Amino acid sequence: MSSPVVVGIDIGGTKTAAAVVDPSGASGPIATAATPALVSPDAVLDAAAAVAREAAGDRPLAAVGVGTAGVVDVSRGTIVSATDSFVGWVGTDVAGGLAARLGVPVRVVNDVDAHALGELWTGAAASARSFLMVGVGTGVGGCVVVDGRPLTGRHHVAGEIAHIPAVGADGLCCPCGRDGHLEAIAAGPAIHRRFVALGGVADDTRAIVALAVAGDPLASRVVREAAVSLGRTIAGIVTTVDPDLVVVGGGMASAGPLWWDAFEQALRAELVDVLADLPVLPAVLGPDAAIVGAASLVHRPPFGASVDSSVASPVDSPFDLSAARPQEEPS
Repeated sequence: MSSPVVVGIDIGGTKTAAAVVDPSGASGPIATAATPALVSPDAVLDAAAAVAREAAGDRPLAAVGVGTAGVVDVSRGTIVSATDSFVGWVGTDVAGGLAARLGVPVRVVNDVDAHALGELWTGAAASARSFLMVGVGTGVGGCVVVDGRPLTGRHHVAGEIAHIPAVGADGLCCPCGRDGHLEAIAAGPAIHRRFVALGGVADDTRAIVALAVAGDPLASRVVREAAVSLGRTIAGIVTTVDPDLVVVGGGMASAGPLWWDAFEQALRAELVDVLADLPVLPAVLGPDAAIVGAASLVHRPPFGASVDSSVASPVDSPFDLSAARPQEEPS
C-alpha cells in the first residue's frame, strides 16, 4: 500500500488547485478545476475535494491544508467574511466540509496567509523570523508573520491591508463599498478603472503596463501612482511591526522595473534611518506558494508535525484538529 500523503489546496475566485507536498516542501503535479464560486459553497467544496483526490492519485490522504479566499477563523476553519464573488461563502465550514468529504483532518487559512507560509517554508522568507507578505494582483492582500505564525487578530482580519486608507485613493471606490482604501488605487483592476476614467484606452491592466513601459504618459502616471501609494502604505506597516523583511508577490510585482522601482523608492523614502537596510524582496514561489503554504499547516511547527507514513493524521501538534475531523474516524 502506498504511503499516506499531505495535499495542499488553493481555493481562488476562478480556479482551485491542489498538489501533494512532501515534508521538504517540494510539490508534485498540480491538479486544477474551475472554482464554482457563483454556484454554492457545497459546489466549491466538492470541487476542492475532487482536485485533492486527483492530486493524490492512488495514494491515501493523510491530511489536507487549505488556503482560501475570504477571512478565515483558523481555530474553526470557517469563513467569517468574504466578497460577493463567492456566493454564500460567509459562514461556510471549510474544514468540516472537506473533512467530511475526504475523511482526513483539514486545516484552513486565508489565501494570502497560505502564500506567506509558502514563502516562509521554501521561498524568499525562508531565513526570516518575522516578515510582511504583500500580494498585489486582482486585489491587495497582506500577512504579518511572527515566529512562524500569521497574526490573525481578534476578528481574524489582521493583515487585511487592502482596506487601509491610502494616499491618492480619495474618491476612489473600494470593492468593500467604501472610498479611499489601498485596493481602490493599487490593485490591478483599480489601475485599469482609473486609466479608463482619465481617458485612456486599454483592454486590461497588462496592456496599461505595456503602454507605460513604452512611454505613454498617462499609463506611466497611473502605474507609478498606484505603486507609490502601495509603497507609502507598506512603509507605515513596516514602521509599526518592524519585520525582518518584506516579500511582495502577485501580478503587479511582476510588472517590471517601472512599477517595482516606484514602489520600493516610495517605501524607503518614508522609513526612519534605522530601517534603511530593510530587505524588500520579490516572492519566488509563484502559483505554487499557496499550495505549499497550505500544506505547511500540516507539516511544519508551530502548526503541525510532519506526517509519518504509518499514520493518517499529524501528531504532537499544538493546533487542535478535533473540530476538523469527520464524524466517524477510521478504526
